[in-house]
Amino acid sequence: MPFADTSIDYCGPITIRTWKGRGAKMHKAYIALFVCMSTKALHLEAVTELSTEAFIATLRRFVSRRGVCRNIFNDNGLNFVGANAYLRSISNLHNTEDYRRAVVNESSTLGISWHFSPPHAPHFGGLWEAGVKTVKFHLRRVMGVTSLTFEELSTVLCQIEACANSRPLCQRFEGDMDPLTPAHFLIMRSMKCLPDEGESVSALNRWRYMQTLVRGFWRKWSDDYLTQLRKRPKWKKVITNLKVGDVVILKDANLQPGKWKLSRITQLYPGNDGLVRVVEVKTASGTYRRSISKLCPLMINDA
Repeated sequence: MPFADTSIDYCGPITIRTWKGRGAKMHKAYIALFVCMSTKALHLEAVTELSTEAFIATLRRFVSRRGVCRNIFNDNGLNFVGANAYLRSISNLHNTEDYRRAVVNESSTLGISWHFSPPHAPHFGGLWEAGVKTVKFHLRRVMGVTSLTFEELSTVLCQIEACANSRPLCQRFEGDMDPLTPAHFLIMRSMKCLPDEGESVSALNRWRYMQTLVRGFWRKWSDDYLTQLRKRPKWKKVITNLKVGDVVILKDANLQPGKWKLSRITQLYPGNDGLVRVVEVKTASGTYRRSISKLCPLMINDA
């Protein structure tokens, strides 16, 4: 069951505004990140403050939409000691007796077992720290110094969540062109993002500006994700050649958020040394000749 075992972490802060017009007051907001330990699916929630009440409200929203978890894993908070003001505030929140008592009581009511990682051991939370990096790093790159309202931030986070949960994990069956994604565990099908109205960077039209932020996140994150799928170390050892019939992801910077260009290899072009560096791929829109540096092969799910 998705999110039966879940890890939670915060990232931020992000500056948001109280309303769209002039004279709006600025204040901090945070992102609560829920990561499914088995399917790697993400769930993002905007949080206005670092308090026990705000966290419990966020947990209730999550449980109402994703179901009750069996186990929740969380940072102990002690590894934040000695860091900046934001991390110290997280540490102070996690280490207060009121917070722990309220969280344990709320978890007991919902039937959830709560697990804290050991003190001074941030490597125990590698799974959710990777999720924090995915969201925070690229979101800050596209937002810069701009600010959104709470409603706009919630909308952007939902679309970012859809992009992250559309990422291909592996092939479901041999030769299958529809890959297995975290969305299949959540909605039993691929995630489809709604099309937008095209490019626009005007801050006067807030809706188009929000879509510009989502597209910017998609381009940077998807490129980074595909690069991680096919790492290219130095040529110190021979790597297995691609084969005819392999299903690969074709890198394309012009795709809309949530869309991945899958193709099947139809022909190989080996060099004089027998190594394949160029192949011919067939997609839904035609046949192309591409370098293997632009292709990311999908593994077959053996489960």
